Amino acid sequence: MKRFGLAGIVALLIGTVAAAQGVATPRDLPSTELAVAWIDNDPAVIEAQRALAAAGHGAAVLAAGPHEWTANASTQRRNVGGVGNTTEWSIGVERGIRIGGKAGLDRRLGEADIEIGRARVGEARREVARALSDLWLDVQAAHGAQVLLKEQLSFAEANLAAVDKRKRAGDASELDLSIAQSDLAEVRLQASQADSALAKARAKLTLRFPKASPALGAFSDPTEPPWPEVRWRERILAGAGPLKVADAQLRRAELAASRTQADKVADPTVGVFTSNEAFRNERVVGISVNIPFGGAVRERRLQQALQEVEVARAALDRTRQGTEIQIAETFADAVGSVERWRIAERGAEAARESARLTQRAYTLGEVDLQSLLLVRRQSLNSLRAAGEARAEALRWNHRLLIDAHLIWELSLDQ
Repeated sequence: MKRFGLAGIVALLIGTVAAAQGVATPRDLPSTELAVAWIDNDPAVIEAQRALAAAGHGAAVLAAGPHEWTANASTQRRNVGGVGNTTEWSIGVERGIRIGGKAGLDRRLGEADIEIGRARVGEARREVARALSDLWLDVQAAHGAQVLLKEQLSFAEANLAAVDKRKRAGDASELDLSIAQSDLAEVRLQASQADSALAKARAKLTLRFPKASPALGAFSDPTEPPWPEVRWRERILAGAGPLKVADAQLRRAELAASRTQADKVADPTVGVFTSNEAFRNERVVGISVNIPFGGAVRERRLQQALQEVEVARAALDRTRQGTEIQIAETFADAVGSVERWRIAERGAEAARESARLTQRAYTLGEVDLQSLLLVRRQSLNSLRAAGEARAEALRWNHRLLIDAHLIWELSLDQ
């Protein structure tokens, strides 16, 4: 119990430091410098950044307000009996005025739009980071499968040559030769499929990230997440882009409802004017005020806005629930995939040893060719399963780091 308690304390301390400073980028992923450049140049991130810029202009529009100065002018001709005709004119300017705190509410609405835009930029960068990690690992995993199949192809070719030699010496049958040829054809087919899989993985990566070119080599060994699930959940929830967007949208809906409430009292239009009358003997200067009387439509708009607040609140609850489910699934997969990789590695090691022993037995004439090929197929399947399990374990652990904004400067979006 003391050992587990100490481990928990150490994990918590590590988590606290990592949450503040981030962690080193895993060696199976591109460097921070390269990844940040590729992520920021992705169309999805650029789209979100342009939307943020548009939100900034929209905020300026809201701050300026909907009212503009309006100039008016009129002229008329008056006939005064017994006196004659006179031309009269009037000119003026007027402008609506926001009252009831509407100007402040409009500024806060603009700020809320900017906040939503920033949250969407952060979420776009996280999603692109996930895509980069997945595509990068896909190429490396496909390369590992290709290397494995090339080794198997060499074995199959050497085996066919050995069987052909034994047949000419009278130690193998025509059936053995046919089986060896069939085995070689099957391995060639699988090797061709592995080549195609690598080509497709490369194409997907370079089409999405044109400058990406992973250094192909052996994967590192996966490790279990260093912190308990509760620590990951707190960290991820604190910076979750979808939650930030939903929360900002709720605040905006509340501000919009307050703005609609304030708009029940219509903005007055205030103006000044001057006119010339009575044969230019009278000069009039005055002030005008126009106040619309609100009707049922303003009340209906308010009720609509209040319901939209409830919609946004429900959307926030739904997003939080979905995010927590995703965190739980990702953590479970990050832990479980490491255990599955270890099981697969043990199975692959056992299959590799079995293939070695069977090869020796075949050389000594203790087993037939079909038994040897069966064991080799089992070994190949075990090795492929171990490679896939390794890639999946790394994939889930990398996703956990990305969702927690711990690598590639994603913490700057929090």
